[in-house]
Amino acid sequence: MRDGALLRDVRPSYEPHYRRLMDSGLYRRLVDARMLVPHEEERPATALAAGAYKVLRPEPISLITYPYEWCFSQLKRAALLTLSIEQLAMEHGMTLKDASAFNVQFRGTNAVWIDTLSFEIYEPGAVWRPYLQFCRHFLAPLALMAYADPRALQLTRAYVEGLPLDLACSLLPLRSRLRLGLLLHLHLHSRAERTSGLEAPKSRGGLGAQARKGLIDGLRRTVEKLDWTPRTTWSGYGEHDTYSVEGAAHKKELVSEYLAKAAPKEVWDLGANIGAYSRLASDGGTRTFAWDSDAGAVELAYRAALERGDANLLPLVLDVANPSPALGWALGERESIKERCRADVVMALALTHHLVLGAGIPFEEIASFFAELAPWLIIEHVDRADPKAARMLATRGEVRPYTREAFEGAFRAKFDVVSDAGIRGSERHLYLMRRRGR
Repeated sequence: MRDGALLRDVRPSYEPHYRRLMDSGLYRRLVDARMLVPHEEERPATALAAGAYKVLRPEPISLITYPYEWCFSQLKRAALLTLSIEQLAMEHGMTLKDASAFNVQFRGTNAVWIDTLSFEIYEPGAVWRPYLQFCRHFLAPLALMAYADPRALQLTRAYVEGLPLDLACSLLPLRSRLRLGLLLHLHLHSRAERTSGLEAPKSRGGLGAQARKGLIDGLRRTVEKLDWTPRTTWSGYGEHDTYSVEGAAHKKELVSEYLAKAAPKEVWDLGANIGAYSRLASDGGTRTFAWDSDAGAVELAYRAALERGDANLLPLVLDVANPSPALGWALGERESIKERCRADVVMALALTHHLVLGAGIPFEEIASFFAELAPWLIIEHVDRADPKAARMLATRGEVRPYTREAFEGAFRAKFDVVSDAGIRGSERHLYLMRRRGR
């Protein structure tokens, strides 16, 4: 970083590859297709190290997300993007030298490649070096999500270099072996690693251009056939059995009113479910990130955003009670969710009773965390007389005070209440708050 801008040096050794990327038309083709983040070339004097061949300023991404925060369809879309880029690269005499899922980001619902320097000149007869990496970063977790459980993607938090194939195959059901692509690319490689004690070959088949094309085509067919039908407990929550028709309409009116008062450029909706209230922000042109811990709800929200062509909404997977931590060497390679937040408004609708009664987090801690995330807060308090809160209290007990007075006292220590109103026909109250000292 220099003066707040992300700059990237290109070493002299990469010059022939960079020139081929730019001169062959591959860069322009990928950028025009919205598959690669564009960049500008900066003055050599801005180089971070002496002797740089070029200095690039990539177009910024509003929020960097990680694979363990994606739903099934997002990971699948990222996998297919990677294969499509490799196919186009081959047409221009180039190839990808890595296939890490961390090289993909999302702009709205669109997946885009961010590593401009991942391309190198193709040498006839060479293997596709990132083949095994692709299997670990994309194919193995996709297969686990499709055949076992979508929560398996959370394993990539621990295995940021990609899921070990022996681990993935031990968790896959036997019927996955009936899928030829999974048998070839996962199970046989896993067996080879176990019996030889060595890493599986980095590429399969012959080494010629046609064999490489066949490999990429085979991986694409395998990925395309993987599917998952989302099932979620919360898909109807908040719209059917929680509010009356009048109450649901009133809540939407209040959220829209509060959003207009805050006038945000970026909104984070925590506990967003399938994104019904997130869309109130994104439909108004606001960049919106809809977070929920339920992978099925996020999947449904993402599919709906794709169908609607919503370029402002990105649903993502996050457990607010156990958010994404800082990871990697010296905890600096991947930032925590708090470090990445640039939101103007955080929405927490029908969420705090789950955090207090479900996860045992005090109101004071929740208020402090939300105050660190954004200057504005739209938050809903579910009274203890509400049927869902009463059920949680009856089954889990009251570890700490759960009252509206306790809620307001904790949040008024961090926020000023700008507006508040009861939601018609319910035991729920909606607040617009502004962080103190703003």
